[in-house]
This record gives sequence, structure tokens and C-alpha cells, in this order.
Amino acid sequence: MSIQASITKFLYKGILKRILFRIDPEIIHDRMVKFGASLGKSKIMHHLVSFCFNYHNHNLTQTVNGITFKNPVGLSAGFDKNAELGDILPQVGFGFAEFGSITGRPCTGNPKPRLWRLKKSKGLVVYYGLKNDGCEKISERLTGKKFEIPIGISLGKTNDTQTVVLEEGIADYIKAYKAFAEKGIGDYYTINISCPNTHGGEPFVDPERLDLLLRAFNTLEATKPIFLKMPPDLTKKEVNAILEMVKKHDIAGFICANLTKNKEKLKLADERIPELGGISGKPTEELANDLIRHIYLKTEGQYTIIGCGGIFSATDAYKKIRAGATLLQLITGMIYEGPQLIGEINRGLVKLLKKDGFKNISEAVGADYKNKI
Repeated sequence: MSIQASITKFLYKGILKRILFRIDPEIIHDRMVKFGASLGKSKIMHHLVSFCFNYHNHNLTQTVNGITFKNPVGLSAGFDKNAELGDILPQVGFGFAEFGSITGRPCTGNPKPRLWRLKKSKGLVVYYGLKNDGCEKISERLTGKKFEIPIGISLGKTNDTQTVVLEEGIADYIKAYKAFAEKGIGDYYTINISCPNTHGGEPFVDPERLDLLLRAFNTLEATKPIFLKMPPDLTKKEVNAILEMVKKHDIAGFICANLTKNKEKLKLADERIPELGGISGKPTEELANDLIRHIYLKTEGQYTIIGCGGIFSATDAYKKIRAGATLLQLITGMIYEGPQLIGEINRGLVKLLKKDGFKNISEAVGADYKNKI
């Protein structure tokens, strides 16, 4: 870890985090997004933030689905809901970022409170309900913008009773997609079928309904990779049914995984757990790793897997890579550990690759199971 990153870690975990964690988490989230957006407008701050956090090593660079990533650590959807941080995220050290989830119409989300910390368990309970400004406003904001890193657009369906109707839900996804794709915005797209906090639940984890949704996407003749964001709570039989159905469609890969809503199956150290919402962070780590492992083995490594859930260190990240993840995403780890975590993970990955004799991060993908596929 660099000296400046070490200082940041000490200041964040020793002082700043103690103050921030006394304030409502949604208020802090909103203020951090505004602060980050303001930093992104200043070239001087670009250089300063990059000096403090950014780290480059050619061993971490890889081309995936035609997209070049300088490093495998990305910002997960759910943090930058309205695509306001694209100018500062590369300076923090992210190799890519995913905006959203973004819906066909503006969405105010669920009633407050809708975000809680699980301090002892190092997790969050999230009940936002796809709060965002809607595809038209956000795509207009991004029109003509150039980014230093690959950008993903996470697509959701508007959280209201109208989209509970199957045809309306599909139309909403398509509207959101077209708002960005027709303007050439985004390097890849994610169909978020696994948000647990919306009207109608997760209807498109059902293979027959998902088939109809993907058929609608097929008619658009997409030229950029499309991923599915998977829930962590499905049985292997249910996952296998989705994998079998997806063979008929042009899907680049899977994000493993979204929030878990099966709180009773988790080992949570906190006394009071909100009944609403899904859980992110450390409690989801093994669920995500199991899903990565299963999909990688079941599909014999044919799909790109983006690992997400419980990444708090380079060791956590490396476990997902060796299990079959080509790329990674995080939010909660950064909230608990500090913004220097991204560079810390990338530095640590280089050391772990060298220790295991790998010359590039791509060689480590699925390394635990290479002899089984």
C-alpha cells in the first residue's frame, strides 16, 4: 500500500468513518455522491485523487467481450444511481463502473427509511426500490460524454404497479435500453432481473418469463455485450433452468450476485435486522462465491462472470477470480474500508498473481477448477 493510501485508510477508519456512521446512511450516500460529482468537475482534484488512490499494473489489464479493462475492480450498480460520478471514478482507481439501475420512467423508490447499516456484520440492508431519474433524463445527461473507463448501464423496470403486468415490464426494460443504446451510451448493459425490493418481486427469474424478455432484446440486434444480474437465493435447479434457457440467446455473462433476502440463513452479528430489504456486504460473500463457482463449472467457463458480494480485501477478490469471475464489483466494502480499498485490492492482486505464478489476471480466472472443465 502506498504512503498516501495508508494515511487515507487511517484517517477514514480511525476518524471519518466514526463520524459518518453516526448519521443516517442515505443522507451520507447522497452527500458523498454530490461530493464526488463536484470533485469530478475539477482537473486539479482529478490529479490529487489519482495521486492518492490510483494504481496501474499491466498484469491486471485484460480484454473481455471486446472491452479493455485496466483492472478488474468495478463499481457495482446501486451506488451511482443517476450516473453522476463517471468523471471521478477512474481517479479513485476503478477499472470500470456500472450506473443505475435505470428504469423506463423516473422512480422515487420505496418509502424511507430504506437503507440501514449492519455494523457488526459489515453489511447493509437496502430497500431503495430502484430510485433513479429515469432513462430519458439520465441518457440526455450522458449524451456526448467520454469516459476514461468502460461504463455499464444497469437496466431495471420501473418500480410501480403498472410494470407488474408482464408486457408492461418488458416494454419498460426495452425503453430503458433503447434510451442509451440508440445514443451509443455504455460499453455493456446489464438486465437487472433480481432486485428484491420492487412491486411484483423478481418475475423474470422465471425461465419462461425471462425467455420472453430476452426475445424482446433479440429483436433489437444489440451490438454490445448484455449481462444478467442474478439473485443469490435461487436453488441450483433454478439456476440451471436459467442457464439452459439462456443458451438460446446472445448473453455475454452473469453478475453474481445481487442482494440476498434470505436473512434467516445468514450468520448476522447484529441484534436488530430490518424486515424489509435485501442484504449486501460481507454476509453475502459465500452465497456469491457459490453462485460464481456453480455457473463457471456448469457452463464450463463459456460465459463472463462478474463477481459481486462481500469484497473487502484483495484476498476476497482473488477468491472470486479463482472461482471463475473475470471481473469484480463492489460498493459495501468501500463504505466500510474507505476509498483507498480499490487501489489496495489491485496492488494485492498483483502480489497474489505473482505468488501463484500467473503473468496476467486472466490466467487466474477459474484456476481452482481448471482441471474440472
